[in-house]
Amino acid sequence: MYNVVAYQVAGTITIKESKKQLPWQLLFQDSDELFYKVSQDTYVYIFHYGIISFFNFKAEAIEGALKTIQPFCNHPITHKLHDVIEVFVTPNKMMVTYDNVILPALNDEMIRLVMLNLSQSVALDRYTQITEDLLIETHAHTSFLEKKGKLDISGHKLKRFIGKTLNIKNKISENLYIFDSPDITWDNEDLNKLNQGLKQVFDLKDRYRLIYDRIEIIKENLELFKDIMDHKESSRLEWIIIILVVIEVIDMFIAKVM
Repeated sequence: MYNVVAYQVAGTITIKESKKQLPWQLLFQDSDELFYKVSQDTYVYIFHYGIISFFNFKAEAIEGALKTIQPFCNHPITHKLHDVIEVFVTPNKMMVTYDNVILPALNDEMIRLVMLNLSQSVALDRYTQITEDLLIETHAHTSFLEKKGKLDISGHKLKRFIGKTLNIKNKISENLYIFDSPDITWDNEDLNKLNQGLKQVFDLKDRYRLIYDRIEIIKENLELFKDIMDHKESSRLEWIIIILVVIEVIDMFIAKVM
C-alpha cells in the first residue's frame, strides 16, 4: 500500500525558481506544474496554485520536503488543508473507489494522474471555503437591505468586495482545469479511464460547478448593490444641483430687490 497526500501550503508557489533549485529528478514540467521523482517509488508534485502532493512519503520526509520548498512559497498558509488516498498495486487490475485506487503497476503517469486529481480536490476544498465565506458576507448585506431598506457598506468597501470576488473567480479559472484531460490521456485508454474515474470519485466537476454558481450569485448581488449605490449617488447629485439652482435664484432675486 502507498499513501498519496496533498497539502495546500501557500497562496502560490514560484514554479520557475523551484525548477532552478530543487535537486530531484524532473519527470514533467509546464508553466504551472513540476512533477519530480525523489527516489525509488517516491514522487513530489508541485503546483503554482500553492499545493504540493507526495507519493509514498513518510511524515518526517514530508516535513523535510516542505522545508526545502518553503523558500519558493508566497503567502504561506499555517492551517494546511489536505487530503489523502491510498494506492494499491494489483497486476492486471485497475479500479478507483472512494477509499483507494488500485493500479496494475507503479507507472509514473498513473501516479501523476492520482496526485493531480487529489491536488485539485484539495484546491476545490479551499475555494469552497473561500466562496462560502463570501456568500455568508453577501447574505449579511442582503439581510440588512431587507430589514432597513438601505445598504450597510460604503462605496470603497463595495469596490474592494467586487475586486476580491473577481480575483477569486479568475484564480479558479486559471488554476483549475477540471474539465480538461491531461495530454497523456488522449492516446492511452487506460490513462483516460483512470483520469475519468478519479474525477468521478473526487466529484471534481460537480464541486467546481457549485463554486462557480456561488460566484455567480455573489456577482449578481454585488451588481445590485452597485446599482443601488449609483442611484443613491445620482439622487444626491440631483439634490445638490437643485439646491444650487435655488440659491442662485434667491441670490438674483435679492440683487434685484436691492
